[in-house]
Formats: sequence, C-alpha cells, structure tokens
Amino acid sequence: QVQLVESGGGSVQAGGSLRLSCAASGSSNIPRCMGWFRQAPGKEREWVATTYNGDGSTGYTDSVKDRFTISRDNAKKTLTLQMNSLKPDDSGMYYCAARYPSPISRLCLGLRSRNDYNYWGQGTQVTVSS
Repeated sequence: QVQLVESGGGSVQAGGSLRLSCAASGSSNIPRCMGWFRQAPGKEREWVATTYNGDGSTGYTDSVKDRFTISRDNAKKTLTLQMNSLKPDDSGMYYCAARYPSPISRLCLGLRSRNDYNYWGQGTQVTVSS
C-alpha cells in the first residue's frame, strides 16, 4: 500500500508561483513512477507531469512545459511540482499519483491517463486569478 498526501496549494495572481509537495508513505521507497494530474470544475482530470526515478526521466503536458518542474527527494520520500508563470487556466485541484509497482522508464513516461495510476492523494487546490 502507498499513501500520498499533497500540500502547498493556494491562491495566487497570474504570473505568480506555487510549489506543491506530495509526501509518500507505506512503501520502503518512494515509488519510481509518479505524476501530477489536475482537474478543473466540470472537466476531466488531466495529466500534468510524470517522473521516473530510475533514470530521472520526466515528461510534461505541452501547456506547462518550461513553466512547471517535477522533481523528487528520495530521502524525504517527497514529490514536488514547482509551478511558475501561473495562468488562470492552471487553476484546479492538483493530485499526486503513483503507479506501484512501477514499470520501466519508457512505459512509465507513457502513463498519462488517470486509469494508469493506482494510488492517489486527496488533492490540493490551486486558484490563479487574472
């Protein structure tokens, strides 16, 4: 079993920054294949970013490339999402997700559907005002 708890959400103005964190517990090591999703009211949950621990590979949806950075601290078993140059369209509930046991890097980076991940946090709200 893996437990995930997000934190760091809040309200900012457009152009601002937020740093989301996800604390993982329940396994001896932080899962290798982890990602962030977001869901705006009335919309489907969408994939934002993925990281694979084994080789440091990352992937981002086009709308957040060059603005968001996914990273991890294995010693602290924490996943982070640094969000810069935020836009109102970035608003929504942000979820941390893990696929455990984890596939290899190539397969992990291809996991972009909510059904591909089997562990989820409760979410943290991000609101960006114009």
